[in-house]
Amino acid sequence: MRRLRIRRSLLFIPGNNPNMMINAPVLGADTVIFDLEDAVSHDDKDAARVLVRNALRWIKRGDMELCVRVNDIATPYWEQDFEMIIPAKPDGLIIPMVNYPDKLEEMSARAGRIERGSGLRENQIKFLPIIETAMGIENAFAIAQSCRGRLDAMMIGGEDLATDLVAIRDTKDNRELLYGRGRVLNAARAAGLTPIDTAYADVEDIEAFTRDTMYSRQIGYAGRGVVSPRQVRIANEAYSPSAKDIEYAREVMEVYEEGKAAGKGAVSLRGKMIDTPILIRARQVLAFAEMMKGRDGNG
Repeated sequence: MRRLRIRRSLLFIPGNNPNMMINAPVLGADTVIFDLEDAVSHDDKDAARVLVRNALRWIKRGDMELCVRVNDIATPYWEQDFEMIIPAKPDGLIIPMVNYPDKLEEMSARAGRIERGSGLRENQIKFLPIIETAMGIENAFAIAQSCRGRLDAMMIGGEDLATDLVAIRDTKDNRELLYGRGRVLNAARAAGLTPIDTAYADVEDIEAFTRDTMYSRQIGYAGRGVVSPRQVRIANEAYSPSAKDIEYAREVMEVYEEGKAAGKGAVSLRGKMIDTPILIRARQVLAFAEMMKGRDGNG
């Protein structure tokens, strides 16, 4: 399986807000997304596109992933987005309103032609599709399997999905998204992609955001969209293993290696058998901890 990037917090910044864009590297998000879609009115699309292209060229990224949310394929704007943004080398494109794999394949083919014309590698610019309609949810696994080599993550978009479902939006616990959340998570994991949870719109209710983010991590999401810098630290902490998790993983590996050296067929730690799933989880935690060295103040 390919090595996946750390994407605990994906911060959306309006593509027509130069002050926020300038500050992107110091906001602490693993991924910053300059938004050309919902955050930009029709009249501002052209100006925002130029602003984002220029920002991509001079912002120092460091460990930060820098992506752009383009307009969806049902609009007349996405092709102009691709032509201007791809040569500026974003790390990825966030593709909204993905309902069918063939439409995503069409966009990937266009991206490939622009990459070749710009001297970039094929599939250099990754796609992160957002699933945010009932049709997209039903096609989630087919979408996750499309565009081989182009996709490495997939996100659920809760606000548009709730609207499409004619659901009553409860921003406290996201109960109305239960099925969609599970289906996108499972489809992404089954296809070897990083699953990214929906943004949480209520930026004032930090307690509810924290609770929902901990639940998101518990069921298997690797990160989530955030719409305020206030949410970044909470997401980063929630989707990271704790010091206690890391210490336990180390103990598991030590006990396993000792048992293996002694020729034992089974080993236990504090009375609990160390079976294959526990061993795999310990390795995952330690691999994540290794990737985190030098970030978030980790040595």
